[in-house]
Amino acid sequence: MSRHKKQLESFIKNLRSENFYNAHEDLEVLWFERRFEDSDEVRLLKGFINASVCFELHKKNRIEASKKVWNNYLKYRDLIEHINSPYVEKYRLIIDEIEKIKKSFIK
Repeated sequence: MSRHKKQLESFIKNLRSENFYNAHEDLEVLWFERRFEDSDEVRLLKGFINASVCFELHKKNRIEASKKVWNNYLKYRDLIEHINSPYVEKYRLIIDEIEKIKKSFIK
């Protein structure tokens, strides 16, 4: 299994366990090394990081900050439609997981 796929799997596991800080760290390593690329895939990774930060802020009762970060996630979410990557299906699964958490975690 590739490093990229391992990090995505770990991100999903941490989301499902509500370990949002660790989820953020899982993708930070992938995003950081590619952060200067002009790539929708890199921006989508940044969006996933924003979603996990949003949930962590919400857990800490920082609701207004959480909402701002959620809006950043929304800005990147639809980039999935423009990505040509071997990880597209995994990214779609991540979006589904994020949406489930949003519905159950944030009322």
